[in-house]
Amino acid sequence: MVSVIPPLVSLALAVLVGFMAWISGPTPTLAQDNTVDYTLTDLSFRDFSGQQLSGTSFAAAEMREANFAGADLSRTILTKASFLRANLAAANLAETFADRVIFDAADLSNAIFTDAILTSSSFRDAKVTGADFSGAILDRFQVAQLCQVAAGTNPVTGISTRESLGCR
Repeated sequence: MVSVIPPLVSLALAVLVGFMAWISGPTPTLAQDNTVDYTLTDLSFRDFSGQQLSGTSFAAAEMREANFAGADLSRTILTKASFLRANLAAANLAETFADRVIFDAADLSNAIFTDAILTSSSFRDAKVTGADFSGAILDRFQVAQLCQVAAGTNPVTGISTRESLGCR
């Protein structure tokens, strides 16, 4: 079930998580695995399908219509990024920090967002069939918006999209 928190609390939580990540620094494993930093880059129309990108930073990156189908984006930093019309079908976004991210008109079908922080992000016209949001932190507005179109069951986790969002 998704955790729903008031907007002021979500902002405070996002700031706290960001501060804690900043003072603790990356773990040596992540620093060694992913030396590429895509922060503030334009990656529009690029093909990252099936790639191992876990632990990478895409903060404030522009990824309009980029292809991340089947990519591992777990534990990434996506703050203020834009995935407008991007393909994230079957992508693993577990444990991502995705505060204020634009997923508008993106294909998120069968994506995994378990335990992700998705506060103040936008999912307007996104395809979420089969996506798993279990344990994700979302704003009430986001949950209401996503529940209107939620359907399907994630083929990897076996959890229905509606159940993972706590839809009625």
